[in-house]
Amino acid sequence: MSASTAAHAVWRKRAPRAELAIFAGWVFALAFVSWCFQVMTADTIWAFVTDAPKQAADIGSRMVPPDWAFTRELLAPLWETVNIATLGTLLGVVIATPVAFLAARNTTPSVAVVRPLALLVIVASRSINSLIWALLLVAIVGPGPLAGIVAIALRSIGFVGKLLYEAIEEIDARQVEAVEATGAAPAQVMAYGIVPQVAPTLAGITVFRWDINIRESTVLGLVGAGGIGVKLEAALAVLAWPKVTMLLIAILATVVVSEWVSARVRRQLI
Repeated sequence: MSASTAAHAVWRKRAPRAELAIFAGWVFALAFVSWCFQVMTADTIWAFVTDAPKQAADIGSRMVPPDWAFTRELLAPLWETVNIATLGTLLGVVIATPVAFLAARNTTPSVAVVRPLALLVIVASRSINSLIWALLLVAIVGPGPLAGIVAIALRSIGFVGKLLYEAIEEIDARQVEAVEATGAAPAQVMAYGIVPQVAPTLAGITVFRWDINIRESTVLGLVGAGGIGVKLEAALAVLAWPKVTMLLIAILATVVVSEWVSARVRRQLI
């Protein structure tokens, strides 16, 4: 390259082909979003959309004041909701813990066979929402808290299993090697070299998942899986808006308390 050519060279962040590819990607993305919007709104009745603020204001006026006398009937459903979340979380952790050890590369007995099966369990659990699990379980075991507990557990397996197996793969291998150097059996290596490193993480994940499950269990009653959602569905069915307001306040209070408890426990663990 001559001196005159070098003097007139212009610095570019990307090559022309790269800039053209990025521009084409943005055009494609915007076209795809536009197409999705047209598909989603094809059957929208826009008269209802324009009337929505008026209807929302009307319903809001019917919801005030809350039916404070209805509070006495909410204590038992709220307690049932907390029990569903707690028992479902514990059941999910009991199942997810061995699955996580089978999914982790450094603890699985077979990377080619067992690990993919364990990962399949985790992915299947995370792919289906707890409300869908509840719908299926209500049809299988009937309506009630049992369906809610199992639905919460099945949903929790994927969450706990994924975070835990990633934590297992990130443990300090030197501690495991130190235990192995003493001639310890595989079970002793697991008990003294691996479990102590992941136990605090498991405790934190469990508390975090319990906090999430409190929120999810409040709506499971809408499909008959027990808890305060049953009361909410009944109030909505008869358009008892003051009771709906009271139910929403109770759900908000429960979630706030669970968030506070979860934060305190995680702070102690960390």
